[in-house]
Amino acid sequence: MNLSSLSFFRSLRKDNKQFAVIGLGRFGRAVCSTLHKLGYEVLGTDIDEKQVAQVLTEQIVSHALQLDSTEPAALKEAGIFEFDTVIVAIGNYLQESIITTLNVKEAGVPHVVAKASSEIHGKVLKRVGADHVVYPENEAGCTLARSLTKPAILDRFELDPENSIVELIVPDQFDGKTIADLKLRSRYGLNLLAVSYNDKFEINPDPNQRLQKGSAIVVIGSNKDINRLPI
Repeated sequence: MNLSSLSFFRSLRKDNKQFAVIGLGRFGRAVCSTLHKLGYEVLGTDIDEKQVAQVLTEQIVSHALQLDSTEPAALKEAGIFEFDTVIVAIGNYLQESIITTLNVKEAGVPHVVAKASSEIHGKVLKRVGADHVVYPENEAGCTLARSLTKPAILDRFELDPENSIVELIVPDQFDGKTIADLKLRSRYGLNLLAVSYNDKFEINPDPNQRLQKGSAIVVIGSNKDINRLPI
């Protein structure tokens, strides 16, 4: 997460309970489903009537409409411009994605998130006003590559290009040792944030706690230091 992303998320209203999602492909449906499960009102739209019918059948939106998002009048009539946050989930149709992003931003929507299929696509979306651009395919590919080369790392949150928070399986060399024995800070330059057992995390664990093979730990530090762990 870079500083521009941090600034964007800080600007989001905490009391925002409504979101509009334009484009109901796999990515758009996943966004709708997650927001709906979290208790938010979601309006989904797509130019394809079948996609609209599908999200209504799956009951992952509060409302859904079939419309052409490249037409400002259609967006206005649907009330899209009244939303605080709009997600443009059109990724594979560049022209439609760019025009839609331009339409909602020019209409004054405060927070516009847009899906990009390439770096150039993302740059254009930024130029026409997108406040935050996501690259789901690229992120999924990076995650897969990391999991294949470092299978002990269960999850990773990148603070910036050089530093991360990672959850990893306790290495064999750490089995039975206390947290104090490991001396993670002096040996590896890392700080231990949590230990997990049976899918539950213990934050700031006791230094005398012994680690067990098969459990997981969460550490924070530079990627260079994380890669020095015996995993």
